[in-house]
Amino acid sequence: MLKIDNMDVFYGQVQILRQVSLDVKEGEIVSLLGSNGAGKTTTVNAISGILPVAKGSIQLSGQEINKVEPHVRVEMGLVQIPEGRKIFPTLSVMENLEMGSYLKVPKSFRKESLEIVLSMFPVLKTRKNQLAGTLSGGEQQMLAIGRGIMSRPKLLILDEPSLGLAPIIVDDIFDVIRKINGDGVTILLVEQNVPQALALSDRGFVMEEGRIGLSGKGKNLLADPHIKKLYLGL
Repeated sequence: MLKIDNMDVFYGQVQILRQVSLDVKEGEIVSLLGSNGAGKTTTVNAISGILPVAKGSIQLSGQEINKVEPHVRVEMGLVQIPEGRKIFPTLSVMENLEMGSYLKVPKSFRKESLEIVLSMFPVLKTRKNQLAGTLSGGEQQMLAIGRGIMSRPKLLILDEPSLGLAPIIVDDIFDVIRKINGDGVTILLVEQNVPQALALSDRGFVMEEGRIGLSGKGKNLLADPHIKKLYLGL
């Protein structure tokens, strides 16, 4: 579904990504892991069209999308839930969800999508008229995921969905990610919570200083001595 080949990305004159290559097959959950500053968010922002690609290619379902506008990528089924949630704090919960179905095709499925989101996150139904900025951190993350689902994704990118959340809420979020994938959505998961991410994932890619350092099946990476030492403290 997604194939990145030798991608270079710059911020101004500074090169952030060097020859990044990765792929995500239809139906998979794939984790993109690494420490702060490794290049994970830069990678997904390039995939979504927020940052330009200096070299290399990004293909979605076999079609190169390097020069495709971000909103067109959403129409093609590529949806990103950004780090920090980026909800609209002065809009209500319902208005935030409706913004996720702003484009033509998602809008035509708005009622059906809304039923799916509210059944997945019942707390949002009870808070539907509440300003999004007054929700707890966990509820805001649920809203961000719900807004993403409203866009009818084929490939859903989640950037640090567990960031800043209590452990019990993190467990709930990972359960939701598993359910979304079970409903047929392919997932690219960016995470610092390495044990839970790899336990959930079919495969993983580990970024180090703007490059892919390691890749493999999730369970194999969990057992890798380098991963244990660097991320698990073992």
